[in-house]
Amino acid sequence: MYPIYPEQPVSEPCEGAAFSSLRKQLDTYYPLTQHTWTDYRRICSPRQMKKGGILYPAGATPRSFAYVYRGLFRAYVLDNKGTEYNKNFFPEGRFPGAMTALLRGEPSQFTIEALEDSEIIEIDHAGYRRLLQEHDDLKLYHIQYLERHWLLDKDIREVTLVQDDAGTRYRKFLQDYPTLVSRLPQYHIASHLGITPTQLSRIRKKLIDQPM
Repeated sequence: MYPIYPEQPVSEPCEGAAFSSLRKQLDTYYPLTQHTWTDYRRICSPRQMKKGGILYPAGATPRSFAYVYRGLFRAYVLDNKGTEYNKNFFPEGRFPGAMTALLRGEPSQFTIEALEDSEIIEIDHAGYRRLLQEHDDLKLYHIQYLERHWLLDKDIREVTLVQDDAGTRYRKFLQDYPTLVSRLPQYHIASHLGITPTQLSRIRKKLIDQPM
């Protein structure tokens, strides 16, 4: 049973800051015109979530994805023994969502959970797909985003999991997510790296004894 919390109202100043942050983040991939941004904002809904709340549960068919203004999320899957594996983390500026499930219109295979009290903007996926047909600048943004996160980042992670030892994977995690080490429990990091918390503890001790 997933924790369900009543939605908290979002104050106008916080809402304005969240939308300003979203637009700046979109523009880092490709600058959008004011017309495109106006249409994009219409498909967005600000929302607050409590720590432990489930944004998108496994087994449900999602209808939206999100932008993290404040907070931290994880995407995880369960194996047939009930063991959790952390697929990805989504801090501020990232877009958590079950994208394969959205594209196929089918239930998600993983769960997205808030690891901290969070403020997000939910983005209607059907509306987003419609806007992609109407705005060329949004198409270019979409291409840049996919290339960076679904091709380059994904390839690097897959190679790392196969070729690198656990110590190298942890050092790369520190390089890629330097601000998350203090925000995540060690067992979540261990799960993401495909090792046990005991193994991670040994790796961390070795790094302290023998700094990089």
